[in-house]
Order: sequence, then structure tokens, then C-alpha cells
Amino acid sequence: MEIRVLRYFMEIAREENMTKAAERLHISQPSLSKEIKKLEEELGHPLFIRTNKNMRLNDEGMLLRKRAGDILAMVDKTAEEFSMLDSITGGEIRIGCAESIQIKYLARIIKSFKEKYPDFIFHIFSGDTEPVAERLDRGLLDLAVIVEPPNLSKYNYLLIPKSDKWGVVMCRESNLAEKTALTFDDLYGLPLFTSEQSTRVDFPRWCGENFEKLNIAGTFNLAYNGSIFVREGLGYLLTFEHLIDTSKESGLCFRPIMPPLETKMYIIWKKYQIFSPIAELFLKSLKESFS
Repeated sequence: MEIRVLRYFMEIAREENMTKAAERLHISQPSLSKEIKKLEEELGHPLFIRTNKNMRLNDEGMLLRKRAGDILAMVDKTAEEFSMLDSITGGEIRIGCAESIQIKYLARIIKSFKEKYPDFIFHIFSGDTEPVAERLDRGLLDLAVIVEPPNLSKYNYLLIPKSDKWGVVMCRESNLAEKTALTFDDLYGLPLFTSEQSTRVDFPRWCGENFEKLNIAGTFNLAYNGSIFVREGLGYLLTFEHLIDTSKESGLCFRPIMPPLETKMYIIWKKYQIFSPIAELFLKSLKESFS
């Protein structure tokens, strides 16, 4: 299975048309068709549902698209790392990040780092701990910033100095907005939104077995999307302070929960990981800042 042919396959999957894909790849349509047939023969399965007008992925094709995406991302990342070996004026790193105001510390370090290495480029992948850690494990990320204590058998880590405070984002017209803080009894029976991760990790340690009595009406992995549902009157969002615009103009407000619930953030990387030169320098900068 050749990398070149996987790129051909991915282009056809995007275009859903052999002729258009051939034009974008700057090869002839018969040559492209021949390469894809050889790939299907090699795998022992057809990859497309073919009609007169288009080519759509079948179940086997969807599986290959997922695997090919990972393979090509790793190939491209490896090529980038080797291209950096002759120059330390810059390079690229990939960082997975949870949503938090504490990311400002990372941003400040990146800003200072770019002053020394102006050709430095960063790519941020946002998500909860599970998808971020999964991409880190597969080698698609250099570092990750997570909001769960890391697995020390797999990762090294740095602790970000500040914690995030949990609370509720609600419409300013809500009767609860009159309170300075909210308790479990205030939340009982209300339609609540939060992240799936917080339902597994954070709120069970806040209210124990009583968590099952809360009405979790929906989950979001991005707090901003949850705030839109709040603004439309669908419920209340359990999230970190400072993630959502709660200015008077926004129509929303934030109230902390009591007893207080806080979450720490960690920068993690795989044990025995081999970094590119620029990633090694960036990690050194992180260690100096957070030591």
C-alpha cells in the first residue's frame, strides 16, 4: 500500500468523482482509475459504490478513509520534523488543548517563543481529555493540555499553576441570577448542559451519588455551543468561569457552585517521546516557565 495511492484515494473520497479527482491530482483519469482498482485488489474489497455520476465510499471505504487520514497525517508530520533538522529558526508543533482560560499561560509562552523563533508555527486541536490523549498516543500531537490527572505510567507532565472554577452560565432573567452562588438544591430538577468528561470525573466528586439525581439534558465538548443553547432558553450550562462572555450585553451571567469545585490543568507528553528540534526547545521553554 503506497502513500501516493492513499493520497489518490483520499482525493476521490473528497470529490466523489473520478474525473474531478484526476484533474486536482494532475494525472489522467484512466491512470487514477487503474491505481484505485489495484488498491481494491490489494485490500480484497471494493471501496466505493460506483454510479454513472459519482463514487461514494462504502463501509470498507469509510474504514480506509479513517486509517488513511491517520497514516497521511503521521507521514506529513514526520516529513515536517526532518525538514526542521537543518534549521532551528522555526518549525511546526501540534498541541491538543482542553477549553480553559488557563490556556492564556500557554499563549504567553508561545508569544515569547515566537520572538526567538519567528518561523515557529503551532497547530491547536481542541477537545476533551479522551480525544486529545488518543491523538497524542497515536503520535499526531507533540503535547497535550488536559483537565484530568494524567496517567503517570504513560505520560510526563507539567502542572499549570492556576485552577479553573466551576459554575453555572444562565440567562440574566433567571431567578437564580439573583444568587451569588448555587448549591446542589438550586440545580436539582433544572435542565443542565455540561461536557461528557465532567459527568464522569468532576461532578461525581462534587456531589457524589447525588449526581445521578441531576437532570443532564445534553452534553457539549465546546462550552461556546452550550452557551447558545442557554441563550435560547433550553437550560443551564455547567462550565468553567471565564469561558463564556457574560457581559451585560451578552444576556448571560455566571454563578459559582458551592461547595467550590475546581479543576487543575496539566501539560502532558508521552514518556520516552522523541521530539523534533523545535518541539524540544518549546518543551524546554515550558519547563522553565512552569518549574
